[in-house]
Amino acid sequence: MSDLMEDPISGTSAAQEAGKKSHPKKVRVVPESLKKFREIQALAEAGGPPEKIAAQKAKGKLTAKERIAYLVDEGSFQELGLLMETRCTDFGVKDKHIKGDGVITGFGRINGRLAAIFSEDFTQMGGSLGRTHADKITKLMDMAADARVPVIGILDSGGARIQEGVDSLDGYGEIFYRNTKYSGIIPQISIILGPCAGGAVYSPALTDFVFMVKGISHMFVTGPEVVKAATGEEVDFETLGGAMTHATKSGVCHFVANSEPDCFRQVKELMSFLPQNRFELPPLQATKDADERKISLMERLCEMDPRKPYRVHHVVWWLSDDHKFLEVHHNYAKNIVVGFIRLGGRVVGVVANNPAHMAGALDINASDKAARFIRFLNSFNIPILTLIDVPGYWPGVAQEHGGIIRHGAKILYAYSEATVAKVTLVLRKAYGGAYIAMSSKLMGGDINFSLPSAEIAVMGSRGAVEILYSRQIKEAKEEERDALRAKLAKEYSDKFASPYQTASTGSIDEIIEPAQSRTRLINAFRLLAGKRRPGENEHTGNIPL
Repeated sequence: MSDLMEDPISGTSAAQEAGKKSHPKKVRVVPESLKKFREIQALAEAGGPPEKIAAQKAKGKLTAKERIAYLVDEGSFQELGLLMETRCTDFGVKDKHIKGDGVITGFGRINGRLAAIFSEDFTQMGGSLGRTHADKITKLMDMAADARVPVIGILDSGGARIQEGVDSLDGYGEIFYRNTKYSGIIPQISIILGPCAGGAVYSPALTDFVFMVKGISHMFVTGPEVVKAATGEEVDFETLGGAMTHATKSGVCHFVANSEPDCFRQVKELMSFLPQNRFELPPLQATKDADERKISLMERLCEMDPRKPYRVHHVVWWLSDDHKFLEVHHNYAKNIVVGFIRLGGRVVGVVANNPAHMAGALDINASDKAARFIRFLNSFNIPILTLIDVPGYWPGVAQEHGGIIRHGAKILYAYSEATVAKVTLVLRKAYGGAYIAMSSKLMGGDINFSLPSAEIAVMGSRGAVEILYSRQIKEAKEEERDALRAKLAKEYSDKFASPYQTASTGSIDEIIEPAQSRTRLINAFRLLAGKRRPGENEHTGNIPL
């Protein structure tokens, strides 16, 4: 009976089709509707005019489509809104029939994990943002939030489309609102691969991480010409808003790359540490690095003079799985180091004082840098490892007038607010209010360790004896004063700055063998693995600090 059934499209039966097999095949005529569709699709996928694409390439830049191809797994990108066009009827904009309205939006996989991606196309009206352009981005962001996947924006735009007037500004408002609404719910990443000026800069500033490329990326609220007209200052694009400017001075940029491919490699590496959303844990990764690996080099810290500088990066590398560390904000506020490692396969966020820069003291920029990173970790269920070697807050009139009290309070607030697992290790010195700020026990630290040689006190022993024994020092003979200071400093240190004294009050949970630091930290985080369930904690957005 099935042989008698007709094909619903051709109207022929299976028996008739079988009879035709002995005859030569006829050339199939492509329907006109399909021809038209393929022509329109090819035109839309081509992007801007050939001369605009050539100009983009001449600047050393990739096209919007090529950028997505570098970022996602091959063949995984599903574009949405390919044929959308502007609704603007003024200045002949609609007559240009620009398909996609200067932005590519869709979903793709990065190392097998889904992400929402939009890429602005500078070859189409300079990538300027009109209302349709903004609608495509906001729709994608809404879908990403519903699907609980990260949003990655590739920005290369001349800014608001002047021809569309306030509609373009409204479009930015819609994007900013969603950046804020979905903050702390799904990770948001901005990749600046061209100009990003005026109001456009505030969307990246609201996202969790910003990537820039040397010589290609520029961000500023007002450009060089406006600056010159308003203030008389002459400055070029790179100095005003280039990658290194924002990486070293403003702190807007978290990662700097030497090329676009290098940038996409860095984005992929960052993504490997992040969960898809606040309802998940970060991905586990198998490692052959033994949990019991001993670190004999940690013993050298016990021998060092507390005033001698060293790069805390070495300690982080010694501790982490396979000695891998993805540092965030490498070029900004170098007195504190933040980033991602794995311990026993689990992702951990690191916050560490860096004695190699400003003695590791906390200042305004370091406090802001650490506080925002801590809040990100707390939003996305990433436990926090704090490594302490801090002499205090950085002194000076500029710091006081700049608001070190207000900024310093941010790191206190961030640690106190965080409900993820918090493990602390005092490496060397931990003095004063800065020690309290660095996830100390009474600030909510879950497990606090110390190395045997650590000094934990209100202040350093040398400064303390100058206050406590000032009369004795003055009365001593001049040639005996240095020896007296050293003797009193040792007595003070042994009695008031000893980790054993701190451990006796419960402010430190345990003093550990330096070589076993890695093992003890891994076990601590395993013990705390069930401290809270993803998504059950109160939602807090990652506000810029």
